[in-house]
Amino acid sequence: MPGAAAATGLAVCAATLTIGLAVVGGASAAAQHAAGGADAAALAAADAASGAVPGDPCAVAAAVARANGATLTACRVDGLVATVGVAVPYATLQAQASARAGPAP
Repeated sequence: MPGAAAATGLAVCAATLTIGLAVVGGASAAAQHAAGGADAAALAAADAASGAVPGDPCAVAAAVARANGATLTACRVDGLVATVGVAVPYATLQAQASARAGPAP
């Protein structure tokens, strides 16, 4: 029946498109999660570098990243400016983000 084959093909295409959009949406959400974690970790490291909060800036950044569901992958402090990188797992991949915080130049 030609109508049944067309309906089945249309259903398969719709299911494939739906799954594809769900994967892209999930990846976008993971990227935003990573960006938020990087921002928070960089701000925490800059606060520690300035003495506003106690502790080693990179250790503080790692704790904040972990609290946000991310893993600290890089941390560099130059004076009062902190630059961090974080990763958030998504399926079998990782969403990565970096952020910089400190006083205005």
